Amino acid sequence: MVKDILAISGYSGLFKLVSQAKNGVIVESLIDGKRMPAYASAKISALEDISMYKMDGDILLGEVFAEIFEKDMNVDPKSDAKALKAAFKEVVPDFDEERVYVSDIKKVFAWYRLLKEKEIITADSVKSYKEELAKDEEEQEA
Repeated sequence: MVKDILAISGYSGLFKLVSQAKNGVIVESLIDGKRMPAYASAKISALEDISMYKMDGDILLGEVFAEIFEKDMNVDPKSDAKALKAAFKEVVPDFDEERVYVSDIKKVFAWYRLLKEKEIITADSVKSYKEELAKDEEEQEA
């Protein structure tokens, strides 16, 4: 679901990994479809590696997106801070309010909206993501 989707510091929106280059990667903007190089000096974060703080550990961003999808939430990322925190509390009831900032919550809802618009987050992708997570947990327990 969030595999090969990247966030690049200094650029708005999200990017899809297209290929490797000698000194970085080639990415395609999910907003306008333009391709560009992202150099190793840029702070590039893969969405599958991002997690958010909870009171008892952390939760992967993909899991947060799956929860938002299952609750069929359509939150405007430009809402006020109180509304954003209340909506996020529905998704992750035990998130750490001291370490998860409103700006982080805005990004989560903005990214979710973009991924849903581009049909990267669908019922099938959420289902396969959850199955993959369950399989990974089983392997770790074994």
